[in-house]
Amino acid sequence: MIQVRRYGSSGPPVVLLHGGPGAPGYMAPVGRELASAFRVLEPLQRRASTGASDSELLTVARHVEDLREVVEACCPGERPALVGSSWGAMLALAYAARHPGDLNPLVLVGCGTFDRAARARFHALLDERLVGEARERIDRLAHEVADPDEVLARRGELLLPAYSFDLLSTDLELAGADHRGNVETWRDMVRLETQGFYPAAFDVITAPVLMLHGDTDPHPGGMIRATLAGVLPQLEYVELERCGHYPWLERHARQEFFGVLGDWLVRRRS
Repeated sequence: MIQVRRYGSSGPPVVLLHGGPGAPGYMAPVGRELASAFRVLEPLQRRASTGASDSELLTVARHVEDLREVVEACCPGERPALVGSSWGAMLALAYAARHPGDLNPLVLVGCGTFDRAARARFHALLDERLVGEARERIDRLAHEVADPDEVLARRGELLLPAYSFDLLSTDLELAGADHRGNVETWRDMVRLETQGFYPAAFDVITAPVLMLHGDTDPHPGGMIRATLAGVLPQLEYVELERCGHYPWLERHARQEFFGVLGDWLVRRRS
C-alpha cells in the first residue's frame, strides 16, 4: 500500500487527495486543521517507476485502485469523505465513478479542467499573470536545473503568486515532486477526456458533491462547474472571495474555507 499520513484519532474519516499530479504532501495543513474533528488520512500518491514499460505507466486507473486499497485498509466498513485539491479533486471523481456504491461525500477544491475550452482559459489566465522576472525564471529552469523533479517543484514555487490572491505563507510543504508521474498521469487523464470517457462517467455518482473554488484561481471555476453540473445535478458550488488555488494559505479566505468545509462534512455525516 502507498504511504499514508494520519491526523487526528477520532471522528468521521476524511481522505485528502493532493494535486499535481506528482506533488505529494501539500495537503498537510488541511489535515492538521481538520484533525480536531475528523480522523484524517493523507495518501501520498504513487510515484512513477523509472524505466517502466508501457504497461507499467502511471494511469488514472492505477491511482484509483491505490486509493481503493487505502480506503479498505484504513477505513474498513466505512465510507470516508474524499477531499481532493486540483488533480486530487479529479481523482476523487474518478474513484467515485469506479466505485459508485461507496457513496463517499466528495469535496472538490480548486478542481482541474475537463475539456479543451476550460484548459485554454486556464492557460490564458496564467499567461496574463506571468510577467517580467517570474516568466523569465520559469523559462530558464530547464536550462539551469538538471533534475526534472526539482524543476517541477521550483516551477510550482514560481507559479504560486499567479495561482493566488494574498498568501499567509508560500510554503507548500511538498514532500518531494515527481515529474515523470505528473507527465504520465496527466497524459492519461487527457486521453480519457479526449475519448469522451470523462466527465461522462461521473453520471453514475449519486453521493453529495461540494465544489469549493477561489474567485481568483486561474482554473476557471464557472466553466468547470458548468461542465460537471451536466453529469452531477447534485453538485453544490461555493465560490470563495479574494481566494486563489490554495484556500488554506489565503489570508482572506482561510477561515471561511475551513468553516464551510467542516460544516458541510459534519452535515453530510449526520
